[in-house]
Amino acid sequence: MTAAIDVTSLNAAATTPADTVDCQSNNHDKPWCLPSRTAALLGALVLGFVAAPPPAEARAAEASAPSCYVTGGGGLEICRDGTEAEGVLIAPAPCAFVRGVQILRLPRAETPGPLQMIFQGQSPLASRRRDEPCPERRATDSRDGGSFRTGRSPEALATTLPPSADRFWVDLPEERARGRGWSEPLPTAEGIGPRDPIAVSGRDWAGEAYSYVFLLGQERVNVGGDPEPESAGRRRGRRKSARDEAADQPADIRRRVQIAARTLDFQTFEIRTRSPDGYGLAWTPFTPGGRGTPPTPAPVADEAGKPIASSCPAPAFETHGLAGSISVVDRTYHYVYTDVLPEDCGLAPEKRRTALYLRTSKDLSAAKVWSAAKSLAGPLPPGSIVRVARAKGMQRWAVSYTCQRPANAPGGPVADICLQYTPDMNLDGIGALTLYADPVAAGRSPAYLGLRSGGDGTGRYDRSAHFWMTDAQGNLDTPAIYPGKAGFLTWLDRLAPTASGRDASTLYGRPVYWATWTVRRIGAQ
Repeated sequence: MTAAIDVTSLNAAATTPADTVDCQSNNHDKPWCLPSRTAALLGALVLGFVAAPPPAEARAAEASAPSCYVTGGGGLEICRDGTEAEGVLIAPAPCAFVRGVQILRLPRAETPGPLQMIFQGQSPLASRRRDEPCPERRATDSRDGGSFRTGRSPEALATTLPPSADRFWVDLPEERARGRGWSEPLPTAEGIGPRDPIAVSGRDWAGEAYSYVFLLGQERVNVGGDPEPESAGRRRGRRKSARDEAADQPADIRRRVQIAARTLDFQTFEIRTRSPDGYGLAWTPFTPGGRGTPPTPAPVADEAGKPIASSCPAPAFETHGLAGSISVVDRTYHYVYTDVLPEDCGLAPEKRRTALYLRTSKDLSAAKVWSAAKSLAGPLPPGSIVRVARAKGMQRWAVSYTCQRPANAPGGPVADICLQYTPDMNLDGIGALTLYADPVAAGRSPAYLGLRSGGDGTGRYDRSAHFWMTDAQGNLDTPAIYPGKAGFLTWLDRLAPTASGRDASTLYGRPVYWATWTVRRIGAQ
């Protein structure tokens, strides 16, 4: 039996005072309510001619353009010089963050536009007075990453995050305590979820109207690593109390699991759950403002009926694995993701190497969704994030991944995002790519894009949680204002804590940037 998933306390959609657009009025129903910094740059950013200045200590190094590099089996060249478009997507409030922004082109244009922004954000705070300032929040807080958010944008404003709303999230420990009449928050061991959303259309070629969003929750496991067995009481529907969770805190070991939701409009969602008998599959809708127990997500299963779960258990805030992308090619869904190598489970979480895996599916609504995992590449550095999709206008796979520039590159070993193409659509070509130079643990690669916004040589500012713009089937696309570009990338400029850990946050209040890239065929005029 599978342990209870850490996203059992989900709430219905709502905008919150801790919204990602920090307007003075906190009225997010107003169209295009933007933070002052973003609003001031909007006109320039839409055209793509202004990039946010990097930190002063990195400005000189970032000014020099990277050299071009060859990819795609020698048939393509990628060059990013100082004229390539970059800008600020969003500058969140101190109590908010935006992470892993996928821009999805909807199959049909509706007001206000065809671009759907999908991302992970903070769990909402309790209701606050309009004139009360937005409080700072810590990345070590258990509320980190509890909200799935969406917002719709027209093409002309693709470079600015639109007003967005929480669609579902994890209840906060103090909110549960207050609901039970306890005056003080309990030190509950709340995990992180739902996180790392990936959106893709259903079988639209067969008339299916639903789109699907796959996210990552967590399940509690025994210290030995096996899922915690459910008690008879929990099988009868009794939920573990906050006091019980607090008692379990010393053994708060988790494993990531994939969960799923489906939607017709990206505003209201149905959650994949167990049927009342505990064995079948059901899709349970959220009721805005509804009362009672929210739906309990069921793990997505593979063809053998096993949950899609990460390889290694870890403390709640140190779990890794299953983040990636989903791309539809030839009516087959390709889920490519990283996970920890099983042989590294005995190492400290920050030292566990990863590998790249592939699962496929023909129908996302099936009871058993994904095929068995196939290894594509590895080992990769700890914490690597890789996205894979069919390239725009080409029969090739595009592979983007977190990396460091080589030590002799401009600015030294700065965190960047690397990008390569395969020679064709053969999936083995993904594994044939040399993603990192030796030693692999250093995470360095000459195939870096040379991003100018964010990041610096000290390692305190990096470029993480990247994603890109896709069509409805998860393959590369670009906004109409950049028709000649090969892709449109987003990333978070995460602030790393000092060794003492005294800094307020690693991701709250940090900007998210965007950039384009250009690829050309070698020998083309």
